[in-house]
Amino acid sequence: MKLVYFDNSATTRPHREVVKEVSDCMENYFGNPSSAHRLGLGAEKKMKQAREKVARLIGALPQEIIFTSGGSEANNTAIKGVITPGCHIITSKIEHPSVLRVLQKLEKSGYEVTYLSVDSRGIIKLEELENSIKDNTKLVTIMYVNNEIGSIQPVDKIVEIVRKKNKRVKVHIDAVQAAGKIPIDIKKLDVDLMSLSAHKIHGPKGVGALYVRKGIKLEPLILGGGQEWEVRSGTENLPGISGFGVAAEIISSNLNEKIEHVKGIKKHFIERLKEIDNIVINSPYDDNHIGNILNVSFEGVRGEVLLHALEDYNIFVSTGSACSSKKVSEKNYVLPSIGLKECHVEGAIRFSFSYINTVDEVDYTIEALKKSLSFLRRLKK
Repeated sequence: MKLVYFDNSATTRPHREVVKEVSDCMENYFGNPSSAHRLGLGAEKKMKQAREKVARLIGALPQEIIFTSGGSEANNTAIKGVITPGCHIITSKIEHPSVLRVLQKLEKSGYEVTYLSVDSRGIIKLEELENSIKDNTKLVTIMYVNNEIGSIQPVDKIVEIVRKKNKRVKVHIDAVQAAGKIPIDIKKLDVDLMSLSAHKIHGPKGVGALYVRKGIKLEPLILGGGQEWEVRSGTENLPGISGFGVAAEIISSNLNEKIEHVKGIKKHFIERLKEIDNIVINSPYDDNHIGNILNVSFEGVRGEVLLHALEDYNIFVSTGSACSSKKVSEKNYVLPSIGLKECHVEGAIRFSFSYINTVDEVDYTIEALKKSLSFLRRLKK
């Protein structure tokens, strides 16, 4: 039985080159990058090379890249590093928990937070953004690509509105689901901060990065030896960082071809889904949604039950964000935000693709869906 992995938004399988790089670093570059001896200098050189590769992924300068333990730490660092007591922050209702939970806690400490609503496509309402910006607004933090429905926010328009209304406001973009999946030119976007993660682009887990525009000073979350330009202290995770660099280099090569391949997979999947009755596609094939994510509601079944039915066919998908999918008490908040009925929220499955997936895997999954749905819907009658 073949294995089909369609849960790439949760994490990706590390490339063999990445695994080899991580292993090589652990074995041969075990020196502390801050040490002055030869082993330390060798480790420092490795880290410098990785920083350059990650920077190239988004068109940044190497000195604008700060390595973190992942996307969540990058988001936390961006938010807490910019704000000042009593300031106003703007975000959306469909952000990742590593943004929403931080802001909810800050609200309890006296900070004012505006949560922008989204339309049926999952796109923020730009007029609402413009009307929300105040004199004391310090930060706008928005997710580039939503992790559950794949909606792409118009970052260029967001920045334009912010700069026109209040030039003092910093713009942070959570690009964890965007980097390596859509072209990013950080200078053209003109954002101040951007979060990245290695394990979303076939790199190792436990490592990410925060782009910080040259000249911006952040208050550090972690104090200590002053690594990462005094923003993120602690001995650097060189094996993870170096693996991140390799993953960034691989994904950057022929990126447009990879993007078109993934779009083709999604398009073919949607075409084949026409063979199945009573479904709702929550992330259609259009310019407002990324090719890597296809969220579908299957009427008459619970998403979690269908997930395990597909697992019997060695097909691995998810019912939403990996950060909250195991928490029964935590309801999905993204799908209701775009106006979905409760029955469609309950029956939603997220298929998320990588450029290493194939059309044959889609065809195999469609046949498994037909069999699983036929059985599960009969049981519910």
